[in-house]
Amino acid sequence: MDIDRARAWVQAIAVAVGQNKDHLTQLDSAIGDADHGTNLDRGFTAAAAAVSDLAAGTAGAVFVKTGTTLISSIGGASGPLYGGAFRALGKHLDVAVADPAAFAAALAAALESVQKLGTASPGDKTMIDAFAPAVAAFEERSRQGDDFAAAAAAAAAAAEEGMRATTPLQARKGRASYLGARSVGHQDPGATSTALIFRALADVAATT
Repeated sequence: MDIDRARAWVQAIAVAVGQNKDHLTQLDSAIGDADHGTNLDRGFTAAAAAVSDLAAGTAGAVFVKTGTTLISSIGGASGPLYGGAFRALGKHLDVAVADPAAFAAALAAALESVQKLGTASPGDKTMIDAFAPAVAAFEERSRQGDDFAAAAAAAAAAAEEGMRATTPLQARKGRASYLGARSVGHQDPGATSTALIFRALADVAATT
């Protein structure tokens, strides 16, 4: 992960979220406030603009700027959760180029940030259900010596599997938890947007 790839990832996320904004909103309308797609689209559009001409000395600086922008431009819980994750990611990447092992450690710090703020665990039907397996997959591939693109592809696949696995769960955290058993049968919007983020990483890693 270098500065150019970091910037490309943020921009790819903005495109993916924009393309899936309505889908995210539909998912959120079933078990949330029906604003997840709109909020994330606004936030990542702002973040992509903020880093496009950022004079960054490290990849981490790109992610810290992304996180700060998300926090200031996204309402509700998503801003602090995603913003905090990118800030934590960036603070652990104070280098011009990060190898897969260093990026895996930074992803773990980002996950820890989300879990600390949201107090959610795997199985609670939240973004953690996609985020945690993605980080685990990236870490495992990096330990095996795979390159960045292979690790990112594994992380994206794991995130998507975790996303799909939220459908039969009953929500135990967040707005959806208020619905109790009625939350069963709906895919979690936060896990869905998290899967989009990791798929964007895999796509960028495969082409840069």
